[in-house]
Amino acid sequence: MPRNVDRSLTGKIGRVTGRVAPGTIGEVMLPFRGGTSAFHAHPFDKESVYAVGDEVLVIYYEPPQTVFVDELPDVLRRNTGR
Repeated sequence: MPRNVDRSLTGKIGRVTGRVAPGTIGEVMLPFRGGTSAFHAHPFDKESVYAVGDEVLVIYYEPPQTVFVDELPDVLRRNTGR
């Protein structure tokens, strides 16, 4: 029987507040329930590293507080004027 998957955070853009890397538990701040919450984070591809301050895209959410993230595609990046 398939497990119900919560997709409420899939596609959200977050900011890394604790280095995300293989073998570690990083942290990402995400918009959640009308505010902003911290989530444990892991690289979706199990290889990438994201530094504090990087914007990332949530690929998968594992309740209650874990997300798997990937690099934010250029098309979703904010125009910084550079």
